[in-house]
Amino acid sequence: MNSKIISTPYFEVSQSVGTFYSCVISAQELLEICKFDFRQIKENGGVKQFLGIQRPLNDSRVREIRRFIGTVDASFPTSLVISVDERCARISEETGKKKLVLEPYIDNETGKKIVPFDQIATIIDGQHRLKAFEGTDHNWILPVNVFVGVDEGTQAMLFSKVNLAQTKVNKSLVYDLFSLDKGRSPEKTCHELVVNLNDMKKSPFKGKIKRLGSATDGVFGETLSQATVVKGLLPLITKDALGDRDIGKRGGSFPDRGSNDFERRIFYPFFKDKEDHRILATMINYYSAVAARWPTAWVNTGRGAVLAKTNGFNGTIRFLRDAYLELTSQPEVPSIEDFSAILARVKLVDQDFTTEKFPPGSSGASQLYAELKKSLPSQKTN
Repeated sequence: MNSKIISTPYFEVSQSVGTFYSCVISAQELLEICKFDFRQIKENGGVKQFLGIQRPLNDSRVREIRRFIGTVDASFPTSLVISVDERCARISEETGKKKLVLEPYIDNETGKKIVPFDQIATIIDGQHRLKAFEGTDHNWILPVNVFVGVDEGTQAMLFSKVNLAQTKVNKSLVYDLFSLDKGRSPEKTCHELVVNLNDMKKSPFKGKIKRLGSATDGVFGETLSQATVVKGLLPLITKDALGDRDIGKRGGSFPDRGSNDFERRIFYPFFKDKEDHRILATMINYYSAVAARWPTAWVNTGRGAVLAKTNGFNGTIRFLRDAYLELTSQPEVPSIEDFSAILARVKLVDQDFTTEKFPPGSSGASQLYAELKKSLPSQKTN
C-alpha cells in the first residue's frame, strides 16, 4: 500500500494534441511530485545533447512572485501544466465519483519503488509560479492540467506553444486595467495621470499618447504609448509598486519615507497625501517648458524625430527629477518659468533631436539625459 498518493476529482479534456485531465492540487503537493526539467547542454563523446524543456529559473522572478503571493489580491487563475508518468496515474471510482490518482510506481514482484513520489511528474508550464511556494507557509489549491504518458518531444512542443505561440499581453492594456482597481495604487495613479495628460487642453501631451498601446482611430500624431509614460512616472512615485499597491488594497496608510526617499521619488509625498493633481501640474509645467524650449522638435512626428517619442520621453522624464531637486527640496509644484530657466542652460537646439544624435534604444535615452544633465553641474549623474 502506498503511503503517499494524490487523489483529486477531474474533468477530462480532449483536444487535437490528445487528452488531459483538468483538476486542482495543492501547491505543496505539487512541489513534492514535480521535477523542474531545465534545458541544458551536455557533451557526450563530442556530441552535444540538448536535455530538458524548461528555461533555467529566474531567481528574481521567483522572488517577485513569492512577494505577490503574500498580497491581499493575489491569485493564479490560469492552470499549471504537468506531465505524469503513465505508470503513476490511474482512474479510481469511489461512491460513483471518478478521481485521478497519482502515486509512486512500485514493482509488484520485487516491491521495489521504481518511480518514487518525488519523481512522478515533470512541470511543463508554471515553474516560476510553483517554485515561489517553496519554503513558504502558503498552500494554495492550484488549477492544474495533467498530461499522462506523453513523451519528451510532446512536452517540449506543449511548452513552446504555451510560452511562445500565445499573443503577448499589451502592457498599455495592463496599465489601463488598473483603472478598475478599487484600492489606491501607484499604477492606478499613473493611469489616471496619463488619461489627463492626453485629454487636457493645456497639456503638452494632448493627443500624443496611444491609449492601450495602439493608435486611436482618426487621431494623428500619437507618438508615445501609455506604457512608456507610466513606466517613466512609476520610479518617481515608488520603489515598490507591488508593496504600495497592497497597502492601498488593504486600506492602509502610506508611511512617511523621509528626505532620502524624496530625493529618489519626488512624487511619493504627493501620492501619499492623495494629491495626484500636484503630480499632474508638475508634469504639465515641466513638459510645457520642454515644448517651449524646443517647439519644432516637440511637434515633429516624422521619421527620425526623437523628442516627443519614446527615447525623448525616457531621457526627459529621467531629467525631471534632477531639475526638480535643483529648484526645491520640498514637495511643491515648480512653475513653467522655473523649469524654463533650467532648460535655457541646455545647449541642444531643435535640430539635435534626431535618431542620428540619439539612436533608438536605451543608449540614446541615456545620451539625451547626459546632455540635459550638463546644465546642472551641482548634481552627479544618476
